[in-house]
Amino acid sequence: MKSKEISKVVLKRLPSYLAYLKSLPDDASPYMSATGLANALGMGEVQVRKDLALVSSGGRPKIGYLRENLIEDISQFLGYDNTTDAILVGAGKLGQALLGYSGFAAYGLNILAAFDARPTTAAIDGKDIFSMDKLEGFCRSRKVLMAIITVPAEYAQEICDKLIACGIKGIWNFAPIHLDVPANILVQNENMATSLAVLSMHLQAQIKEKK
Repeated sequence: MKSKEISKVVLKRLPSYLAYLKSLPDDASPYMSATGLANALGMGEVQVRKDLALVSSGGRPKIGYLRENLIEDISQFLGYDNTTDAILVGAGKLGQALLGYSGFAAYGLNILAAFDARPTTAAIDGKDIFSMDKLEGFCRSRKVLMAIITVPAEYAQEICDKLIACGIKGIWNFAPIHLDVPANILVQNENMATSLAVLSMHLQAQIKEKK
C-alpha cells in the first residue's frame, strides 16, 4: 500500500487496534469491521474507519477487513515486521528490566547491548553491558540509529549529546527531563510522572463519583 502521511495521534491509536485484533480467540470471526473495532475499544466509528483506511486498503463494504490481513497491514505500517537495532544507556534497575523484557521482539525492537558509566554486571539475558568508552565504537561499527535513555535526569542531556555524536537519529527517553536536540533527531518521551498523574486524577474522580 502506498505510504501516506499520518499524525502522531493516529500512530498512538494503531497499536491499540493491533493488540485487540491479536487478542481475539482463534474461533472468532475472520472478519473485523471498523464498527466492531470501535465498539470493542469504546472509540468513535468514524475515527477508527479513517485510521484503518490510512494503513489498509482491504476493507469491504458490509464485510469489513479480513482480520489476519489487517493485522499484517498494521504491523507493516508500524514497522513491526522490520527489526530495529537499538542500544540502551543506563543499566540501572529500569535499564536492566528493559534489557530483560522479551516482548520487544514482537514490535521489531532488538536491543543489542547496554552501556553504563559503572556497570555492575556483565550481561542481562545475554545482552552485554559495556562501559561508556565503548559506546561510539559500538554504534559506528553496528550502524545503530536508535537509543534508549534510562539514566537519571541530571545526566540525560549529556548522554543525549553523546548519542547524537555517535550517529543516533532516534531516542526513546525514559529520563524525566526535556532533551534539546537538532531538528533531524526524533525524541519519544516516556514520562512516567505524567502517566502516574493522569492515572491518579482518574482514580480521584472515580472515588468522588462513588461518594
